[in-house]
Amino acid sequence: MTQKITLATLKKHKQQGQPIAMLTCYDYSTAVLLEQAGADSILVGDSLAQVVLGHKNTLSVTMDTMIALTAAVRRGAPNVFLVGDMPFLSYQVSKEQAVTNAGRFLSDAGCDAVKLEVDHRHLDVIEHISRAGIPVMAHLGYRPQAARQETKIVQTRSVQRACQLVQDCLDMIDAGASTILLECVTASAARAVAERTDLPVISCGSGPFCDGQVLVLHEVLSLPGAVGPQFAQSFGQIGSNIRDAASQYVQAVHQKHFPDDQHSYHMDNQNQQEFRKWLQAFDRTKSL
Repeated sequence: MTQKITLATLKKHKQQGQPIAMLTCYDYSTAVLLEQAGADSILVGDSLAQVVLGHKNTLSVTMDTMIALTAAVRRGAPNVFLVGDMPFLSYQVSKEQAVTNAGRFLSDAGCDAVKLEVDHRHLDVIEHISRAGIPVMAHLGYRPQAARQETKIVQTRSVQRACQLVQDCLDMIDAGASTILLECVTASAARAVAERTDLPVISCGSGPFCDGQVLVLHEVLSLPGAVGPQFAQSFGQIGSNIRDAASQYVQAVHQKHFPDDQHSYHMDNQNQQEFRKWLQAFDRTKSL
């Protein structure tokens, strides 16, 4: 039986220098495969708005959608460290609402932690959620929910921004954050953060010096909908495999090769004869 991966497990991985492998996931069947593959953690990201629902950005996904799909992932992968992504406006309106929504990820979806896109203005939100006993992953650097406010995707190229990031991360930890996720942060700045805390620091396009890595699954598998940032890498061509399999099915149906006798259900001979007799009588009755 696979042992449940907890926050303590991830901290131990960091202590032992064992990298943490995290992927996004949005459905039950894929979650089963990711747990079988040995993923340490799964993030049900609000990126599902783009890669699952076809929206142009992440802003439109709702709490109810996030909860439903996160719960499905938990059923498929009961032993991974599961993180639910707090969608836009689920934690910005009030601290009370933030705690309530974060709690739903644990009580209704079975999460181990919630992720929030934050900067120094959200310290009180992190504090309130963590005080409620809810582990928080603080997402800093590039924040897709705040993309309209960002002038650059790659963060911390300047000394000033790098210093601010390090301070913000340490402040988040002081406020109660249990883990840190850094997106599109320069490798040197991300390394500085990882070296200054005992908590796991996960990289999303932030170089090799963090304690773990996360990628959007659709980018790993080359599936339609993947945004394809520079830091992403494809590890398989599943998209073309799905297309080819579907194409073969369509051709088989069009050419009347599927279903064949082997893929159909049948009566035994006696029942088949009786059924034909009934049909003959039925048709005679209808023709009168």
